[in-house]
Amino acid sequence: MKNKRMFMGLCILIVSIGLAGCIINNSNTNIGNKVLDSNNLIVRAMGVMEVIKDKDMERLSSIVHPTKGVRFTAYPYVDLESDQVFQGDELAAAFEGSQVYTWGNYDGSGEPIEISFREYYDRFIYDVDFYNPQLIGNNTIVGHGNTEENVSKAYPNGKFVEFYFSGINPEYEGIDWRSLKLVFEQEDGTWYLVGIIHGEWTI
Repeated sequence: MKNKRMFMGLCILIVSIGLAGCIINNSNTNIGNKVLDSNNLIVRAMGVMEVIKDKDMERLSSIVHPTKGVRFTAYPYVDLESDQVFQGDELAAAFEGSQVYTWGNYDGSGEPIEISFREYYDRFIYDVDFYNPQLIGNNTIVGHGNTEENVSKAYPNGKFVEFYFSGINPEYEGIDWRSLKLVFEQEDGTWYLVGIIHGEWTI
């Protein structure tokens, strides 16, 4: 039943070159390992987002790139040197554990982001209901802020799907926008998750 409710009857604007429309009644979404074209990658990303929403590390581990792992980026600029990277089989222990990691630096203060994996998850991965976004970008950047966007340079062989909210509280007039990019790369004809990039307004 959980899988069948996924975006059922919900119309979402898909932003992409040559693609704009609705995703309706995708009750048989399959996030198993199979070859997917660019448009079907949106369906795969939706399935991955459900796994992220459910905090199901076992299922998420099977989607992570088998050799590169998955990189976590707190703000839109991907730092290939300092962003944390986890292999699929490390996710469950990291999520359940209390170890503190350094995830970069907080915008504004510049202080290091030194928190546990679970705390990072709640703050920089699923901090809003990305499972039900306002817009979805198909390999197209939707959320723009002051931070440089380098997803295409960081992942030259990848494709990404961006889940986006233009704002959460109308009183903030859009400065509380949020986005989450799921980046995929192919390995032996299969799309695997290699990056999760959080986006929000920055100074």
